Amino acid sequence: MFQFSEKSIAYQARLKAFMDEHIYPNEAAYARQLHGAADRFAALPLMDELKEKARSQGLWNLFVPPKLAQFCDHDGLSNLDYAPLAEMMGRVQWCPEVFNCNAPDTGNMEVFMKYATAAQQEQWLKPLLAGEIRSAYAMTEPQVASSDATNIQLSISREGDEWVLNGRKWFITGAMYQRTRIFIVMGKSDPDNPNRHKQQTQVLVPAGTPGLSVVRPLTTLGYDDAPFGHAELLFENVRVPLENVLLGEGRGFEIAQGRLGPGRMHHCMRLLGAGQRAIEQTCQRVTERSTFGRTLAQHQSVREDIANCFAELEMARLLVLKTCQKMDEVGAQEARDMIAATKISVPKMVQSILDRCMQMHGAGGLTEDYFMAEAFNYARWCRQADGPDQVHQMALGKQVIAAYAS
Repeated sequence: MFQFSEKSIAYQARLKAFMDEHIYPNEAAYARQLHGAADRFAALPLMDELKEKARSQGLWNLFVPPKLAQFCDHDGLSNLDYAPLAEMMGRVQWCPEVFNCNAPDTGNMEVFMKYATAAQQEQWLKPLLAGEIRSAYAMTEPQVASSDATNIQLSISREGDEWVLNGRKWFITGAMYQRTRIFIVMGKSDPDNPNRHKQQTQVLVPAGTPGLSVVRPLTTLGYDDAPFGHAELLFENVRVPLENVLLGEGRGFEIAQGRLGPGRMHHCMRLLGAGQRAIEQTCQRVTERSTFGRTLAQHQSVREDIANCFAELEMARLLVLKTCQKMDEVGAQEARDMIAATKISVPKMVQSILDRCMQMHGAGGLTEDYFMAEAFNYARWCRQADGPDQVHQMALGKQVIAAYAS
């Protein structure tokens, strides 16, 4: 059995109380503000109010691990201790930002903590940790299969004391948000390097840099995911100083590998919360609706569906926690087999749970009257984000075969 620390248990109680008092009662108000906004990608007043409350209560930057605790106001939480907190936040799609624990900023902040210079940390990490600005991570491209990161084609060339970027990126989360101030951009700086993992470099491009433009906003299953949004970006002779490089020329692939492991797990943690809440709401729903002379809860097929949902979520949660424990013990690189297994399994299982719960809500389950349709969209795109299922299956299968064949 997994044992959370006293610190985590205390945070869980405090976070639950905050959710009960400030998040759930404001879901309708948040929706009204978003739908009534002149610009759907502008910051909402309600979000700022809630962020101020969360920070004042110490529910802030909870994603930061102990080894990076020097950057935050607490002594850090292990992956295992953070998992139930992220799960709780995942019960409401928009609320991780309230606690400064939202993607892609958590991953980007970790990049700055691990790989940035002191000057870069002062300029970008400090305001990100304070929740004053937002960020985006520009890796995926429309012209190539970006699931193989060595395929990326955006050109990064050195001219004098500048890097010059040319190319396209798409599905860049956060690119539409008005508060996004910095883009971490991965491109190819040394295409002829015989080591294909040394061809890439990551550089920092501030929002508003000449030559950087939004081609169009993008949707996933019809959702624009405002206010963060996803966008296709065009880089036309975008120039930034040489000191905007992260870690060093040719080390972009290394940074990407270091960034994506924890981020994949954070998505899976949050998805557990969406699945758990869906089950809870569905159990209430089936006791309130009747067909053919009895409640839905009395129908055998409904009971079977709920039983399967419960069993699958418990399996998913155990897999997440086991993976978190291994990451804490040996690090993300050595736990990559379990991270891959989790990334392959959890989004798909939660997608299935949400699908059944939507079905048991009837036509209403497809609407914004309930949170499940948007959560289903999140679970579905998580099967593409941070590497599609097939890439993780290929990598994990190779590892497992090597382990047992020997």
